[in-house]
Amino acid sequence: MVRITAAESQIMEALWSAGPQTGDELIAGVGAQQGWGPATVKTLINRLLKKKAVASARVAGRAQYAAVVTRDAYVTSESQGLLDRLFEGQVAPLVAHFARHRPLSADEITRLKAIIDGLADGD
Repeated sequence: MVRITAAESQIMEALWSAGPQTGDELIAGVGAQQGWGPATVKTLINRLLKKKAVASARVAGRAQYAAVVTRDAYVTSESQGLLDRLFEGQVAPLVAHFARHRPLSADEITRLKAIIDGLADGD
């Protein structure tokens, strides 16, 4: 899977949520939100193009950028990488770590139990 940096992920999030956009649209949206100038946004777009996480197409004479990597594939890869690096690929120690260092709300506990029950039932 392609490694996407935290800054690059801001561009990807914009493309995932709003669909294909021009460079100017990304500059006006993500650039403005992050306080980045046009050169920074263009650099990030070019990095994503080189990584083949984003593709460009000419639309009405302007380059329009679209995500090639899906958000689900990105989240899966990043999550697995975190598990592998910090918890030897195991989910239980991850959940235990968060439970010890950040108390889980009653709603989170209910949701986790429902997920586990669903897995046990084969859902």
